[in-house]
Amino acid sequence: MFSTSPLDWGLVALYFGVLAAVWLRALGRRAGVEDYLLAGRRITLPAFVATLVSTWYGGVLGIGEYTWRHGVSNWLVFGVPYYVGALLFALLFARRARGAAVVTIPDLLERHYGRGPALVGSLAVFITTTPAAYVLVLGTLFAAMTGWPAVPCILAAAALSIFYVDRGGLRAVVFTDQIQFALMYAGFGVLVAALVASHGAAPLRDGALPATHWTWHGGNGAAAVIVWYFIALSALVDPAFWQRASAARDPETARRGVLWSIAFWVLFDLMTTTCGLYARALLPGLADPVFAFPELARATLPPVALGLFFVGLIATVMSTIDSYGFLAATTLARDVWWRLRGGPEERIPDHTRVALWLSGGVAAWLALARRSVVDLWHDLGSITTPVLLLPVGTALLGRFRLGPRATLAAMLLPFAVTLGWLAARARTPGGAWPFSIEPIYAGLAASLAVYVAGHVRARLEEVPR
Repeated sequence: MFSTSPLDWGLVALYFGVLAAVWLRALGRRAGVEDYLLAGRRITLPAFVATLVSTWYGGVLGIGEYTWRHGVSNWLVFGVPYYVGALLFALLFARRARGAAVVTIPDLLERHYGRGPALVGSLAVFITTTPAAYVLVLGTLFAAMTGWPAVPCILAAAALSIFYVDRGGLRAVVFTDQIQFALMYAGFGVLVAALVASHGAAPLRDGALPATHWTWHGGNGAAAVIVWYFIALSALVDPAFWQRASAARDPETARRGVLWSIAFWVLFDLMTTTCGLYARALLPGLADPVFAFPELARATLPPVALGLFFVGLIATVMSTIDSYGFLAATTLARDVWWRLRGGPEERIPDHTRVALWLSGGVAAWLALARRSVVDLWHDLGSITTPVLLLPVGTALLGRFRLGPRATLAAMLLPFAVTLGWLAARARTPGGAWPFSIEPIYAGLAASLAVYVAGHVRARLEEVPR
């Protein structure tokens, strides 16, 4: 149990009470399609920053574990690569995404390549948005707080993170994300301040940390670090980025919002990395490093401050689950069901509400089947990034596009290759990758090969015979 103080538990109860109030407030309200899916395309800069920043930090316990094990390398693995990806999105895609006048990534794919690529893109988007890793994180946190078994805690994590989105759609997501944004910074700010006040910088400089904790690789090979710079290219086709950019008040809000978000991510990474280093120095015998942040808080913070920190942890994870759960539901309801079956567009919010609970169930199932946050990040990112990167990028840039059939091949081939790579590793003793090549490299190479072959063929057909 995380605390014996009723004040700490009271703060947790208050937080969930606020979410219940959001849900109750939305009861009886029937939003239009654009209002439900894109908040009426009126998201302002502060709201844009708060919702995008909070959406990207659901794996906070995994960050604590990685920092405890590998030190500042955490910043170069889970920080810098994603800043680069976000910066490229801001410079290349943000304005175009807002100005494209479409709702989702599959909409863009259908406009330029037809229904086949749009449906394959929908599958990839659903895979990448299913919030399994974050449901696992929150379920693990609930289990640590209550002492209950993991299975009911994971199921509760999925349900409690999406119920308040049911009626309000993206508008509810953005509103609660602003609250969760404030809580995540307040929680870690309190912990950093308490650590510095109690211990100063001594634990970080007096040999309490392994020497590798101050190196860029953290004791891992270079390949284990570099692969995340390719996985982070998923930011260029991240549906959360696309949705927020499409919902922004105007193209400039979308671009500036991503740039401001990078600054806030740097600040939050500074706080989490600092806490992870203190955890390793002060709790070197920690049995399970996934609990580095919770155990450090319990050893450092008094009542009320401890409750605020745990509420901040919960809010950090839930802000990601609700965002990606809603995106997964939108994909099922609009980009698959409605695209195939047709019917009145006004029914899409109703279909999305059903799909929201279905996506939560899929996320819980994956979380129970694959009990590693980092593995879920790695595997799902490796599958979907090669499928979407070139088709979406060339559609937005308006250059180097292929025809519908070639684009479909450029999506299906990397999908099959990366799945085959993952399956081959599962059957290999020791879990080695085929030819010692990461699956995302194989997938990107397959997609690029189709594009090169397509353009070479087009050039040859232009040559007079």
